[in-house]
Amino acid sequence: MKQRPLGTTGLHVSELGLGAWQLANPSWGVPEGRDAQAIVRAALEEGCTFFDTAPGYSAGRSEETLGAVLKPVRSEVVLCSKFGHTADGRTNFDVGALQSALQQSLERLQTDYLDVYLLHNPPAALLDGNVTPLYEELEQLKSEGRIRAYGVSIDSRAEIEMVLRTTNSTVLEVLFNAFHQEPAGAFEEAGAKGVGLVVKVPLDSGWLSGKYGAHSRFEGIRGRWTPDVIARRAALVEQLTALVPEGHSLLHAALQFILSQRHISTVIAGAKDEQQLRENMAASRKTLPEEVVQNIQALWKRELKDAPLPW
Repeated sequence: MKQRPLGTTGLHVSELGLGAWQLANPSWGVPEGRDAQAIVRAALEEGCTFFDTAPGYSAGRSEETLGAVLKPVRSEVVLCSKFGHTADGRTNFDVGALQSALQQSLERLQTDYLDVYLLHNPPAALLDGNVTPLYEELEQLKSEGRIRAYGVSIDSRAEIEMVLRTTNSTVLEVLFNAFHQEPAGAFEEAGAKGVGLVVKVPLDSGWLSGKYGAHSRFEGIRGRWTPDVIARRAALVEQLTALVPEGHSLLHAALQFILSQRHISTVIAGAKDEQQLRENMAASRKTLPEEVVQNIQALWKRELKDAPLPW
């Protein structure tokens, strides 16, 4: 697995990481205990060193699962967790809750420090470092050695630019994939400022894996997609698939497209079992031809730039 610098934090991370939001979550087909831990162990075997989690993932069990497996190799991995959505399902970005929330995450993860601590999709007002004390508190936690780097998990170019221009964040987790390329407009500025970029939702919530089509129907959070949205996504998947070169799967091409962006540090895809995990990680073994990268960018500009898909 190739390693990349996480901006100028001094940390190096595997270019493919594990997004642990599904871990220990039976509603997503990932039971607790050995099955969930097996996914993490498989990630280590594949050379993964970046693990992304949050208290709200599986009511804290995601953090607990990572802690149980990664404690013996703590110094060899980079752990990222978040603040703002609690293990009991509440939203709380109160600066007064930051210290205790961090301590609870550290206990679940069985560590005394976090490599990266992110505000977890905060309200727009909290992206402006000039109007909230949250970033000063994060800076204090960094000076105490309880976290090594901090930043925000966000979705759009405007949000990225606000954080870059009003805070000292050194890591941003951003929503970016072949169907959602709008944030790329801020990547150059992030790179110039030495900010590490972590990409979330790289497979458009599963659509870019190739397993969904026009007749797919969804429950739970994915039930948000209307029939019209499903039909449009399916048509776009067909167009994208036609661009994938021989020897590359759609899933691998989708991940390799993101990795072709020079300012990206790591890409976090989720996995519900070992097989899916290993299939994701195998994308690191090849690169996508530049012509294909340009064709995928052209597809987005033609079909999606002015008519974006709903999340």
